[in-house]
Amino acid sequence: MILPQPQNTLAFGAPIPTRRSLLQAGSLGLLGLGLPHLFAARALGAHNVIKPIRSVIFVFLNGGISHQDSFDLKPEAPLEVRGEFRPIPTRTPGVEICEHLPLLAQQSDRYALHRAIASGSSGHEEACHMLFTGRLDFPAGFSLARVPSPNEWPSLASQVTYLTRGRNDLPPAAVLPQPSVNEANAFRPGQYAGKLGPRYEAWHLHVAAACALGNGACPNCFRFEGTPFKHESKTIFDMPVLTLPEGGRGRLDNRVGLLDSIERQQRRLEQGVEGEKLDRNRAQAISVLADPKVQAAFDVEQADPRTAARYGQNKFGLSLLMARRLVEAGVNLVQVNLGKNSSWDTHRRNFPVLKENLLPYLDVSLSGLLDDLAESGLLDETLVVVTGEFGRTPKINPDGGRDHWGPIMTSLFAGGGVRGGTVLGASDKIAAQPTADRQTVENLAATVLSILGIPHDAQWIDFDGRPHEVYRAEPIDGLLA
Repeated sequence: MILPQPQNTLAFGAPIPTRRSLLQAGSLGLLGLGLPHLFAARALGAHNVIKPIRSVIFVFLNGGISHQDSFDLKPEAPLEVRGEFRPIPTRTPGVEICEHLPLLAQQSDRYALHRAIASGSSGHEEACHMLFTGRLDFPAGFSLARVPSPNEWPSLASQVTYLTRGRNDLPPAAVLPQPSVNEANAFRPGQYAGKLGPRYEAWHLHVAAACALGNGACPNCFRFEGTPFKHESKTIFDMPVLTLPEGGRGRLDNRVGLLDSIERQQRRLEQGVEGEKLDRNRAQAISVLADPKVQAAFDVEQADPRTAARYGQNKFGLSLLMARRLVEAGVNLVQVNLGKNSSWDTHRRNFPVLKENLLPYLDVSLSGLLDDLAESGLLDETLVVVTGEFGRTPKINPDGGRDHWGPIMTSLFAGGGVRGGTVLGASDKIAAQPTADRQTVENLAATVLSILGIPHDAQWIDFDGRPHEVYRAEPIDGLLA
């Protein structure tokens, strides 16, 4: 079943008002009326006892990056396998990556590569469900014909919402700038709360400006067939207005005070946790309106020229800038979907698309993020994970592309205590199969959970009251210093 084009949302299933109407001057009434639509982490209970000291930026390369054309090149392989890209040395002796990632080559001391991670499937939908949820199995009743569905395992973002508390009254987890969908606008499974129930939905920031057929780093978007294409919006994002009412924080405080008597009456009508929900929702909304860090997180298109140049004035770069600012503001896990319409799904024109439309923008934006985190002192306390849902086939197909390949992919890990300049795992001579230290997306998920301080015996309870283990495997050994 092909789902309709998803509406812009700030929380799963809840349409946001227009750019002009949302939280603009004078509309403080939304503190009470619009919160269920603004904050998905609105029903935090006794499960949410962990306040992590580290954060995670999870960068998803939608469609599956070609590992042998980026981070695991095989220059000695036959031409039909190795392709046309050449490796270049990095700052780390003996470690080479693609020639079209020169900035990342100079930052190899800040990240580790794991070249033997398996997703468990060569299908987008199955592999995405596995990656997003951190599980290789599927729940009873799971069907690709009904996505999103309560018969999915909860995403890591929802599990983090369930198990941790955000800082500064912000939600524990956020996903931006749009959902992962395919060219038919069908959702990839595993992105939402599933069996946890909607009360533990992460904060879904669907804020990318409309560009129906465009892949890649809008406004520098492209079509796989190579035909001319122009970005369909004047902006990169369609952001909510988060300005304070005229008079600034003082007037905001006065208006908040005027709400107190009404809300006290409301709380008398609420029972137990419902009253607590109202308090938390109100605190979160005030944080959005009043905290300059939160406001700045969304104002990325107006970033100063130096910052814009560092990250790139495009959807890749500014999405990573938004994630970095949200982490600093207090969100524990931010998932960034880099690329709509399976942008990294290079079945055809693999080499021109990577060379011209994808790798240069990834190189600038990711190296800019690592530089920024390091300079701000946040790198040691922020884990950055970069991965697709699978790798690509060893042999180049007749269309000059590479097809889906679940047995192996390369994932990048930086910051958060990672041993920089490290290569873990290994693939065979044609990058087809692991030859050392095979890991799966369950190990990858366990690494993320452990960085956030979630105990190994943690559980989540589904909406039927059944307990489920959080960890499905051990964290990746040898990754952390």
